[in-house]
Amino acid sequence: MDKIQKQLRITGRVQGVGFRHFTRQNARELGISGWVKNLKNGEVEALLEGDVKNVDEMTKRLKSGPVAARVDELHEVERKEISDQSFDGFTVKR
Repeated sequence: MDKIQKQLRITGRVQGVGFRHFTRQNARELGISGWVKNLKNGEVEALLEGDVKNVDEMTKRLKSGPVAARVDELHEVERKEISDQSFDGFTVKR
């Protein structure tokens, strides 16, 4: 299967509600590598790498987020080339 990378920025009530943990849990379930982190402006940013089908499913899940979250917008930028950076699973950046 073809692998892709997507960089996402999620706005709304997405910090302090378990959004990063939710993201990591779902990424591991779907076999997605990459990372997620909180931004100083209150947004969450994530980089997803995996099979097209699984990255699309992950994007759908992030549009809903965990129960306590409220996702207002999810901006995605599909990366045309996979970077040379190697991801060891899925991590939460601080």
